Amino acid sequence: MKRTALAVMVGIGLALAGTAEAKGGSHGVKGYTKKDGTYVAPHHQTDPNSTKRDNYSSKGNVNPHTGKEGTKDPDKQR
Repeated sequence: MKRTALAVMVGIGLALAGTAEAKGGSHGVKGYTKKDGTYVAPHHQTDPNSTKRDNYSSKGNVNPHTGKEGTKDPDKQR
């Protein structure tokens, strides 16, 4: 019985881990200075992928680090 319960718990954990990865994530970006001398402060970005719809700046999304709502149309982002 204990082995069955453990196997179920491990299975659920693996399933949840796969779900979290599929949703994407974010990463921190260190501050840097651009070629033109403009300083870009440290910030968070969504992990790179093939869509613009899950970026913090896209309409319908909220940046969890700042609470700011996205304003850009994902179909018009480059």
